[in-house]
Amino acid sequence: MAEQPERILIVENDPAIADLIARQALRPQGYETKIVTQAADAIQQAATYIPDVVIANLFLPGLSGKDLMVALTAQSIDIPVIMIAPEGKELDVIRAFRLGASDYVTMPMREAEVVSAVERALKQVRARRERQRLADQLARSNKQLEKRVNELTTIFAVGKAVTSITDQQDLSSKIVDGAISITGADIGWLLTKDERSDAYLLRAQKGLPPSLAGNLNKPWDDGISSLVALSGEALTIHGVALERFKIAVLGRAALVTPVKVGKEIVALMVVMRKAEQEFTTSDQAMLDAVSDYASISMVNARLFRALDERAASLQATVDKAQEGERVKDEIIQRLSGELNKPLEAARLQLQNVLDSDLGEIAADQMERLSIAADKMQHMEQIVDSMVAMYENSQPRQTTKVNLNDLANQAVGRFDNVAQQNQVTLSAEIAQDALYALADRQQINAVFDALLSNAIKFSPHADKVTVSVQRGRNGHNQVSVHDNGVGIGKKHQNHIFEPMYQISESKVEGLGMGLALVKNIVNAHGGEVWVDSKLEAGSTFHFTLPTA
Repeated sequence: MAEQPERILIVENDPAIADLIARQALRPQGYETKIVTQAADAIQQAATYIPDVVIANLFLPGLSGKDLMVALTAQSIDIPVIMIAPEGKELDVIRAFRLGASDYVTMPMREAEVVSAVERALKQVRARRERQRLADQLARSNKQLEKRVNELTTIFAVGKAVTSITDQQDLSSKIVDGAISITGADIGWLLTKDERSDAYLLRAQKGLPPSLAGNLNKPWDDGISSLVALSGEALTIHGVALERFKIAVLGRAALVTPVKVGKEIVALMVVMRKAEQEFTTSDQAMLDAVSDYASISMVNARLFRALDERAASLQATVDKAQEGERVKDEIIQRLSGELNKPLEAARLQLQNVLDSDLGEIAADQMERLSIAADKMQHMEQIVDSMVAMYENSQPRQTTKVNLNDLANQAVGRFDNVAQQNQVTLSAEIAQDALYALADRQQINAVFDALLSNAIKFSPHADKVTVSVQRGRNGHNQVSVHDNGVGIGKKHQNHIFEPMYQISESKVEGLGMGLALVKNIVNAHGGEVWVDSKLEAGSTFHFTLPTA
């Protein structure tokens, strides 16, 4: 079927202008046009002709174009109106826009101007119609899906109840509620088979009159459930056929479905409607789904108690482990406090002796005092490392940091140490600044640990290089390279573990620096690894997400 042309209503009392708009401009473009000369006629045609766009002279005799706008708005007629106005009437055009006009053309006008204005207006109309079409389609779809969504929501709720409620009575009530909701029933009950007597007991109900609701957990015979228990097949019945059964006094339609564990019927689910509205195959399918959950609940009920007992036992174990962790952390904190203060005091006293003028001190005595001061400082570092290792390494104060600057600052901090070990320390920094969102203090600790290790394990007259470059996958990469003794393959997977030390290493250490490095880098969302060969040096790398 050919698509109906879009309609344009022209309100113009000047035949020449009306002819220009209708015959010369719009009809060649495929539009259907209609001309009226008065605003009153236009108001009537807007309701009967139902145009897509109205083109009206702003200064019509009698009712003006502005009066037309007011009338259309009053009648809730939503049609784009294009105003025709002579040049110099901009103030009147502005007033028309305030009344709801969508566009305007000035006289004298050209055909192209008219077509362009109409196209702009129709673009709005088409968009509005498309939105309305989509809204109507969505409403129809929503209406079709509403019942299905309710069914699935109910199934989900019943399933959740099966996995979370351990009290069988409460769970049975939830299942009956779900059965009524999912089938649109008014009354429902669940019968469970007594293993000793084979009789069916009323386990849960909703909507039964008080005289029958009092039979909870007692044998129940409604005259129809027994048929399903014998056949093992669901039964739907309504109207006259239901009248010969005792439960006909409760409603005019019933649906009964068996609850099975394997092939054995262990319960019966019954729902009823007071109105004579037959249950559909969809209702039966949904009730079967609820019945499946009822079956699962009966199988699981006995397991929940055992699970609760097991969970309580496991929780007690976890509590003991957490308490042990707390005690360990407290001991470490106290130990660090007890050790740090006397160590720092002793080191400062030794440093004062070294720095003061106490007369001549033999060279060997001076050397021994210096060694003692260095050892005490090393002990302080060990204690600090122990605390850092066991404290939470999550970033505490993250800011946007320049990795280039941090690398240069780290090289500066270790310059004297490198000189003392006759090691040349250098930095290879990317030309562009590379940033990361990180805890500055913790990343400084990473630089310090890696540089300290590199210098410690480098032979004299060697070189240690720190490089910063843009990595892959939105990360920046920092590398610390040395030409030291290297690390054997068997050790490379373990050196980041706390307290791990290479047994054949000639350099002593506590074995916690690299573990701390890994904890900090991982907490920042980065990675750390090593490339190394024996007698060929090592390169430690770590990455941080780009800020």
